[in-house]
Amino acid sequence: MRDVSEVINVILAILTPFIYGLVMAYLLCPIYNFTVRSIYALTKRVNVNIPRPLTVSKAVASLVSIIVLLVVITGILWMIIPGLVESIANIIQLLPDSMDSLRSWLDVKLVGWPEAQAILNGWINNFTENAIAFVTERLLPEYSSIAAGISEGVMGVFNVVKNFFLGIIICVYFLNSKENFAAQMKKIIMAVFSRKAADEIVQGAHFTNRTFGGFINGQIIDSFIIGLICFIVMTLFGWEYTLLISCIIGITNIIPFFGPFIGAIPSALLLLMVDTRQCIYFVIFIIILQQFDGNILIPKIQGSSTGLASFWVLFAVLVGGGLFGFIGMVIGIPMFAVIYAYVSRAINNRLEKRGLATDLAEYKVDNYTVRRKTERKRPLKMRKRREKR
Repeated sequence: MRDVSEVINVILAILTPFIYGLVMAYLLCPIYNFTVRSIYALTKRVNVNIPRPLTVSKAVASLVSIIVLLVVITGILWMIIPGLVESIANIIQLLPDSMDSLRSWLDVKLVGWPEAQAILNGWINNFTENAIAFVTERLLPEYSSIAAGISEGVMGVFNVVKNFFLGIIICVYFLNSKENFAAQMKKIIMAVFSRKAADEIVQGAHFTNRTFGGFINGQIIDSFIIGLICFIVMTLFGWEYTLLISCIIGITNIIPFFGPFIGAIPSALLLLMVDTRQCIYFVIFIIILQQFDGNILIPKIQGSSTGLASFWVLFAVLVGGGLFGFIGMVIGIPMFAVIYAYVSRAINNRLEKRGLATDLAEYKVDNYTVRRKTERKRPLKMRKRREKR
């Protein structure tokens, strides 16, 4: 089993640039298509003889798409990294004062409770001593292993950067040749499967593309709006770490259901180190913002694109996150929505072949109405035959 997992890891490591390129191409496809259509229409309107206008349009669209990608990534890093470094430095600087303030506050509040005061002071002293011991006894003596870990981290970052730029090159190939790739796949499907099965597979591929594309694009737009609202409100109130927290809230909001909590907890802790009132107001604001997002914004942007009930949304996020981590939490809902649609379709087809009803309401049991023996419902099959008569 270990050998199989090692082989899979090696294959995934080799295919990582292609995975990066495919993901980037899928996300940039709307921008690319819009640019191609716009440039191509412009070349037709302008009275200038441009050789191979479609090729020129694709080249310009590829350049625009890559520029947009680099600008977005650079902007996110520029907003996050300086704020993150500043927040870590402030935490290190404010931690001793915060511990002293906490000790003084406890001494005032627990004047009549000497035993509780002694216990809490003991906890604070132990925490301080353990932190100092960790730095002096473990962190400093193990500088060689730390240096090795840093070198491994540098190599890991180098591999990520290398795969990213290779992914950009592959992304350009995917964008410019996606019609050919789709035609080749359709040709293979038509050659291998029967006509009916091939049509089902092609229709299923179109449905999967619509489901994934609609959900992911909707989540990106929704997260951008939420991050922008957070930035505007925090700027108006003059709260600290406005840019950093807005980016955290916007990025983590891509994760359905749990994303707002994942982003709000560290953001609230950052504000807690600065001002307790800011932290409280921020938590209240995030609760209001998420209610607005869940009840108004997401339905307006996505509508019922997945067709899943709230329970299955939670199920998809948990299972996807458990299997594939962060990526699984993001794509778990559209993936499960596709599976759910296929299973529902197969079940309905089998029910129709047996002459049974496909409406879910026909299978619900009314536990709140007491029926007499003469009022028992007829079986579904008999009821359907009677309706035909």
